Amino acid sequence: MSSPGVTPDRRPGLTQERRPGLDRALRGLSCWWMIFPLILLTPVTALALGFPSVRERFGAVFGVAALISAVLPPAAGFALALAGGRRRARRRFAVMAGVGSVPVVFFLVFGVLLAECPSGHRC
Repeated sequence: MSSPGVTPDRRPGLTQERRPGLDRALRGLSCWWMIFPLILLTPVTALALGFPSVRERFGAVFGVAALISAVLPPAAGFALALAGGRRRARRRFAVMAGVGSVPVVFFLVFGVLLAECPSGHRC
């Protein structure tokens, strides 16, 4: 009978080989996701600071960029963590997807489904 220290444990999830490229990619996707609130609030901040032209010109671009930044990094990070066998990273990206879906749902509900009709038009 062999002791546990003699042979390596082959159960998945207990040992991880170091992959610096994968770690950097997961860290980069996490950082990208963390900046989406800043991207989302940039036009509002510009309006509050007295730059209404920034919101008029670039508001939609910043909104779309924020929505992409809320959805794409968690999905890509979850896929990379799943392929790399990173259990903690999978949990982190699943939570990020749940939190990032809130602005997307608000955008869809209030921006698309419940959008106000122009005066004189029936919706």
